[in-house]
Amino acid sequence: MWLSLLLTATLPAGSSAPPKAQSPIVVGLPAGFDAKAPAAPYDGPHPSRLQRPAETFRFPIRLGEVGPGEALFAGPRQYPFVCDTEASGLGQPLVDNHARVGTPVVSKAATVFANPAPIGYSQDCLVRTRAWYYYKPRDKEKFERWSEVVRDVDSVSINGAQVPFIVRVEMGTINRFIYVIAALKGPHETLAAPSAAHWNGRLIYQFSGGVGIGHRQGRVKPSRVLEGRREQLAQGYAVVASTGTTTSTHYNIWLAEDTALRVKRQFVALYGEPDYTIGVGGSGGAIQQYLLAQNRPGLIDAAIAQYSYPDMVTQTIWALDCELLEYYFDRTDRRNPLWHQAEHRQWVEGLNASNDYQGEGRARRIATTTRLALLAGERRLADAEGQTECVVGWRGLTPLVLNPRFAFIEDRLARRVFRRVQWSYFEDLKDFYGTDAQGYARIPWDNVGVQYGLRALQRGQIDVEQFLRLNARVGTWKPVAEMKRERFWILRGASSDLQDFSPWSAHNMNRGKTRDAPAPRFEGDRLAMAAAYRSGQVFLGRLDIPVIDVRHYLEPVLDMHHASASFSVRARLLAAQGDAGNQAIWVSDRKHDPTPEAFAAIERWLAAKRARPEQSWSALRPAAASDRCIDAQGKTMFSGDRVWDGEWNQRPPGPCMRAYPIYGNTRIVAGDTIRGDHFKCTLQTVGEALDAGLYEPIDMRPYRARLERIFPQGVCDYRQAAQGRPADLPGADSPG
Repeated sequence: MWLSLLLTATLPAGSSAPPKAQSPIVVGLPAGFDAKAPAAPYDGPHPSRLQRPAETFRFPIRLGEVGPGEALFAGPRQYPFVCDTEASGLGQPLVDNHARVGTPVVSKAATVFANPAPIGYSQDCLVRTRAWYYYKPRDKEKFERWSEVVRDVDSVSINGAQVPFIVRVEMGTINRFIYVIAALKGPHETLAAPSAAHWNGRLIYQFSGGVGIGHRQGRVKPSRVLEGRREQLAQGYAVVASTGTTTSTHYNIWLAEDTALRVKRQFVALYGEPDYTIGVGGSGGAIQQYLLAQNRPGLIDAAIAQYSYPDMVTQTIWALDCELLEYYFDRTDRRNPLWHQAEHRQWVEGLNASNDYQGEGRARRIATTTRLALLAGERRLADAEGQTECVVGWRGLTPLVLNPRFAFIEDRLARRVFRRVQWSYFEDLKDFYGTDAQGYARIPWDNVGVQYGLRALQRGQIDVEQFLRLNARVGTWKPVAEMKRERFWILRGASSDLQDFSPWSAHNMNRGKTRDAPAPRFEGDRLAMAAAYRSGQVFLGRLDIPVIDVRHYLEPVLDMHHASASFSVRARLLAAQGDAGNQAIWVSDRKHDPTPEAFAAIERWLAAKRARPEQSWSALRPAAASDRCIDAQGKTMFSGDRVWDGEWNQRPPGPCMRAYPIYGNTRIVAGDTIRGDHFKCTLQTVGEALDAGLYEPIDMRPYRARLERIFPQGVCDYRQAAQGRPADLPGADSPG
């Protein structure tokens, strides 16, 4: 495998070759397992209108007992399921079968041997509930395990009294995921009988991010939970978390809700009902807060959504364009010097790009491997400059979302197990999206009629020939049934020929059969689109809690957490509610973390609502929770109702927008609005588009025949409502 050796020699210091196999691994599947079992697209009521079943498990789970393994309402258990109890400090999972299903479990005495014989197997990764005390040492930041001999315990002020900064931490499994409960140690309490004496009555639900596709328990370190919420724990807050509400394990929002409700029930059974619950978490953790507040009002009472997106699935609408466009720039139109500068690609991709970008870590590895792929095809990139967010931030999402033959947890599975499973984001949620005639998950993604680079044409950044060539040749993704294993992300077992090496997943693209005929586009499944909306996977813009949407300004480093996502949420709130006064947008310099101030502002907002419950969140919003932008020293530069005005709402740029400008995405620069919730646009004929002046100030009438050949079904009319969206949803269905 000289390719692996070449990559290892070329990657920067600190990077590595493909990961080695990890232990333990899943060695077997349950009897009757069928990856192609049919599933109908969800067509029931939106979850905000559903009555959940009564709880069947008796809480609390006592120390030494085992929590529920079957979800209450989120559907059957998924297999295979990778155990992470050992990596989370809980030891091996409990034996639940002897039929070689799941992960081998060995006796403690046998663990000293290299290949100990298993005493049984665990398919559900359950463990007995345990608890410990952690403390914060004086003059140190990290928490450590506490015992009676410890003498350097820091102290905190609770109700005017100084108490030791000792936290009871409980861990166990609920719905097969690992949960954590943390609260200050009360006077005279024991691990088995905790006290709420030092709890301030307020609960924080810590949601976590990442991109997962199920089949994994997920790992959690209690010290990380404690250190992340150290300031709030010192104020008397209690904190709960779960790997089941961590999107690096899955994006099943029903399962996240089911798990979060039960984690809260365990907490309530131990400590009592909280006055209110504040959600906090970044990226996928922010997505969960928006969707859970929409789907299950009352689960959280306020949200601090960090590095937010409105949801996962509508980000795929434009993110799956990225590699199609990058391949076009790198290979198809490689002789065009226009694309050798990254900032020119931004005209078509919308996301930020920088000619001067150097990058570190992942960005450098991506740049190196892309250069290898180009050199393998005898292409020169001597004049290429900079990098794009499409590459730095989003490379790798396409196989994770679409390819049923790709999984980043492959090394945690026996080969025979991996080959029997269909992977990907859509496969993980096929009970919602449904399956097609071949047994694969239905796909809502669509690029029929999308005119890539339309705004660049209108602005004169690209000429007519470049626009027509781009749209004729960019192509689309193959049907998932035709997709092959990736040739970049998993190198083990791949061909050693660099000619096959593809960071773009180009072998899974459909670029047409001849150079003369325009490449086809992908027709999304309308049943899957309707199911996405109906099942609560899409944020519709209705929200009855206060939210502070807070992020660092990361556009200069081409991070995937771009600021425009916060305004996508706001645009949906405005469309559905007519008002977005319950959402504040805070953007800060990277050197300052405004999360503590966000907690203080949320507290004031909640207090105002308690005092005057008849008034709206918008009317009650305190000045401390107004829109704002923050500098590196933590000083508010500008605040108020108009500071974030800009192109997104057709107003002159406000002072915060000028300080921290936002960018678009592939669909916005193709004519869509910042709402970004069109899986499939309404189509208009080319003639209708010309009559409506869509291309002005460019006169495209002389090119009508070529446009009609490239877009035989018509082009997108984003003035109209999205196709595939059911009419009976809660929330407005107005066009952008």
